[in-house]
Amino acid sequence: MKKQYSNSISSFSVFILFLHCTTFAQTPAAAPAQAPAAVTAQPPAATPTHQATAPHGITNVTKILEKAGHFTIFIRLLRSTQEENHLFSALNDSSSGLTIFAPTDNAFSELKSGTLNTLSDGDKSELVKFHVVPTFLSTSQFQTVSNPLGTWAGTGSRLPLNVTSYPNSVNITTRLTNTSLSGTVYTDNQLAIYKIEKVLFPKDIFASNAPAPAPVKAPAREKPTKAVPAANVESPVAPVDISSAVTFMHINVVGSLVIVAAAMFAL
Repeated sequence: MKKQYSNSISSFSVFILFLHCTTFAQTPAAAPAQAPAAVTAQPPAATPTHQATAPHGITNVTKILEKAGHFTIFIRLLRSTQEENHLFSALNDSSSGLTIFAPTDNAFSELKSGTLNTLSDGDKSELVKFHVVPTFLSTSQFQTVSNPLGTWAGTGSRLPLNVTSYPNSVNITTRLTNTSLSGTVYTDNQLAIYKIEKVLFPKDIFASNAPAPAPVKAPAREKPTKAVPAANVESPVAPVDISSAVTFMHINVVGSLVIVAAAMFAL
């Protein structure tokens, strides 16, 4: 009886084990414990990428000059004339780029005291624009540009800006200023900023403000006199020598008297 009972227990255990194995086999295998979904590190909303490839309109000229140092007065002019905003818009919208000749503080210190204060707001704006060329120019391109260069201030005989390139320097003249590039402040193939040690004077402003030689005065015109009728004007008559005529007449009179006397004696 015990043996039969043991066999029954064994059979039951085998049956239970069989059912367990079958159930385990049929139950979908639990997905292998996955590591917490590897959160793929995605770049922050493409911000860095946009910063790297953003249009050059984000370039801030005044920030570049502030970082470089020694351009305090030029920065002040850019801001007071609103040309800072003009530069920002131009760099954002233009495909040709810009070139800026930036005078250092030392360049402005060479001006006669009070020079900038004598300029109107319009003249200050034109002065800044005269330092901006509406196209990107690398140092090598100065060898092939055509003179005079056009600037934001305009072109023509009143606004001449000529550039001459030499093997180791680039010279700039305006007929009132003669200077050279003294270094590159910034360049990115869209914007070029070059340092200069003199302020570029446009003739349009400074030729008229400078104490130019006094204009040649026409001979002072005499006050017109009242016209006098020609009939009343006595022309000066040169003295005439009549002594010979008087002598001739005297001889004729004497001769005539002699002839008359002779005729009377003859009678």
